[in-house]
Amino acid sequence: MSGQDTPRALSIRELPRSERPRERLVDLGAQALSSAELLAILLGSGGLGRTALQLGQSVLAGAGGSLRRIAMQPVAALTSLTGVGTARAATVHAALELGRRMAAESREDGAPVRSPRDVVELFAARLEDLPVEEFHVAVLDSQHRLERDIMVTRGILNSSLVHPREVFREAIAERAAAIILVHNHPSGDPTPSADDRVVTDQLVAAGRLLDIPVHDHIIVGRGRYTSFAEAGLL
Repeated sequence: MSGQDTPRALSIRELPRSERPRERLVDLGAQALSSAELLAILLGSGGLGRTALQLGQSVLAGAGGSLRRIAMQPVAALTSLTGVGTARAATVHAALELGRRMAAESREDGAPVRSPRDVVELFAARLEDLPVEEFHVAVLDSQHRLERDIMVTRGILNSSLVHPREVFREAIAERAAAIILVHNHPSGDPTPSADDRVVTDQLVAAGRLLDIPVHDHIIVGRGRYTSFAEAGLL
């Protein structure tokens, strides 16, 4: 367009204090900020004529507005966006992982594990959005408290990967009173598969021989779970 310049986007520093994400967080608290504003703080600065806030909005839009989807995607999915390099993408993923770990700490440390819901509170925040399956063993003491969380395998769950000796080696070393099996389904559907049932049957039988009972097997889905004990499958 002759005689006219394209309007330049204002930088964050040029915005009124009440509209700057970092200052708004200090003045109002993090809970008052939108997800795009929080992402803008993590990204630090904009680029190519866009402010950090506009870049944060682009990151969020690229995941359909879902922080959970950002966490599920590889770092490369963020770096494919213009203006987001490896360092910025890693910062965003680190922040989301911290949030997940904080949620996992919400249960009072040392509280007894009395129900499947207690197990879900301990594990769901870490497992429900993982892109691959992880198989964990929750080692319980005589007071039903979580003594240790052991990750046995990461990948596709089948009976050849989850062998009783791998599961019970650490449980015996910890002098476990009982164990609970926990794994996730990346599909989000916690319905037990045929392999899930075979693995569970093998481990329950091994637990009887070793006098370390398997109290339950919890499959974590996205916002849902299946308890073998509740479903009468043990």
